[in-house]
Amino acid sequence: MFGIVNLTKRHPPRVVWQEIAERVLGKGYDMSLVFVGDARSKALNRLYRKKNKPANVLSFPISPDMGEVVLNLKQAESEARSLGINARRQSAYLFIHGLLHLKGYRHGSTMERTERELMSRFV
Repeated sequence: MFGIVNLTKRHPPRVVWQEIAERVLGKGYDMSLVFVGDARSKALNRLYRKKNKPANVLSFPISPDMGEVVLNLKQAESEARSLGINARRQSAYLFIHGLLHLKGYRHGSTMERTERELMSRFV
C-alpha cells in the first residue's frame, strides 16, 4: 500500500511517487510519503536526530516492510533554486534518497550510484 499526505499549503510537484517507491522497495512494501514544511521538519529533526534545523527529507523505517518518508517541500524548492534545477527534480531526488535509507542504504558511493540510476530512469 502507498499513501500520500500533504500537510502543507504547497502543491507537490508531479512525480511518479508510487512507481518510484515500488521500484526501490517492491510492491509489498507499505509506505507513506508525507509532505511537510519547515516547522514540522525541524521538530522531527530535533526529536529524532538532535539537530535543531529543518531537514530536507527524513526516513522512518517502522518494520522490515513498512516505513515513512517525510519530505520538506520548502527545503526542496530552496535547494533546487541554489542548484539551478527545478523543484520537481530535487523533490524526486530527495524522495529516492529517503527510500534508499528505508531500504538500508548508508551514505556513500553505492547509494550515490543507485540514486543516479534511479534519477535517470524516473526524472
